[in-house]
Amino acid sequence: MSLPPFLLEILVCPQCHAPLAESGSDEAGELRCTGESCGLVYPVRDGIPVLLVDEARRPS
Repeated sequence: MSLPPFLLEILVCPQCHAPLAESGSDEAGELRCTGESCGLVYPVRDGIPVLLVDEARRPS
């Protein structure tokens, strides 16, 4: 998974409004919140970020 750089510049965490960074493997992409207090991980399905707090998970 590789989102265009311009998209990563404007995407923020819906919970804390911190920037998001790509993480995970190429097949199972994820966007990780860079906020220290939040840290939620959002799934990317079929190349589309799912930025719903209910769909996010806490990192282990």
